[in-house]
Amino acid sequence: MSEQEKLANRIKTLCSAKDMSYYTLSYRSAVPMTTLMHIIDCSTQNPGIFTICKLCGGLGITLKEFFDSPEFLEIEVGEE
Repeated sequence: MSEQEKLANRIKTLCSAKDMSYYTLSYRSAVPMTTLMHIIDCSTQNPGIFTICKLCGGLGITLKEFFDSPEFLEIEVGEE
């Protein structure tokens, strides 16, 4: 699973657990809906840590809580 897919899956899981729509997350985090949807559909290669921090704020969690998931235990490093 790619890092983009891991991020997308984590956002989907957290939204589902909090019964929060993507629109609500976008509004609460001040991340444009198009940006959020590009992360969700994996069409963005690097959403950036600042964007992830804003999404965490919208979800009411810390960055540590966001990445505290088994799927982030192993990080794939791409070839350069």
